[in-house]
Amino acid sequence: MQSPAGFLFTLASYICWGLFPFYFHALAGVRADEIVAHRILWSLLLVAALLFAAGRWKTVLAALCSPRTLGVFACSAFLTCANWGIYVYAIVTGRTIEASLGYFINPLVSVAIGALVLRERLSRPKLAAVLIAFAGVAWITLRAGGVPWLGLGLAFSFAFYGLIRKIAPLGSLEGLAMETIVLAPFALAYLFWLQESGAGLAFLSDGWGMRLTLIAAGPITTIPLLLFASGVRRIALSTVGIIQYVSPSMVFLIGLFCFGEPFDLPRFIGFCVIWAAVIVFVAASVREMIRRRRIRNENAVS
Repeated sequence: MQSPAGFLFTLASYICWGLFPFYFHALAGVRADEIVAHRILWSLLLVAALLFAAGRWKTVLAALCSPRTLGVFACSAFLTCANWGIYVYAIVTGRTIEASLGYFINPLVSVAIGALVLRERLSRPKLAAVLIAFAGVAWITLRAGGVPWLGLGLAFSFAFYGLIRKIAPLGSLEGLAMETIVLAPFALAYLFWLQESGAGLAFLSDGWGMRLTLIAAGPITTIPLLLFASGVRRIALSTVGIIQYVSPSMVFLIGLFCFGEPFDLPRFIGFCVIWAAVIVFVAASVREMIRRRRIRNENAVS
């Protein structure tokens, strides 16, 4: 059953994610790897406080004692770190539009991986959408300046992350806690190495304005996740399938109109092909959801 609150929470989460480029663009003078390290550490501190306040920290402690669960989250933590690093690097180096491409094609990559790895059935319209998206990426590669490595990196890292989280036994907040616990020692060690190697840390050298901006990575990461976790349970998956494109659409528009990134005709044509694939994919997803709901209602009546 659809809930107005669920819709608003889910929409708010995607709007928050869509506004991320403004935050990372404000950190353009900071190394991308330092930003990611701070994002890991401050997210862990905030998530730990929330879990302690809610009395849910025992779940994480139990998961840490399970070698299998710890192994699963070590893999998802690696993919999270890679995804965050690629995204931050894309924004601070002026490739926001390419980052949006990654999240436009991510659902298509996810269903393709599901079909290949999990042997999930792929309907003809969805297969057509995947092939159309592939054609769009191929066009951009051949006619618009090369392989969009950052966009593909974002799409595939997040798709494999979703694949691993299918077998992860924890909720989103506990999962983020596990991932940041795994990554925190490496983040701390890396920040220490940066400082000792002479590269320096923006957190120590650029004043309190920069320090507070980096600390804000904790709530900026966690709040959208909480909104999404609260909202997605109350609305249909078909609705989520449509709302999820709010974020890459916002990222694309921010890159184009706010950051003034170049967007020539060959790139525009490639994006149009990818947008056509998205339309086919969303239409197929909605039709499948309606058909399943109709069958469920018929079975309930009979």
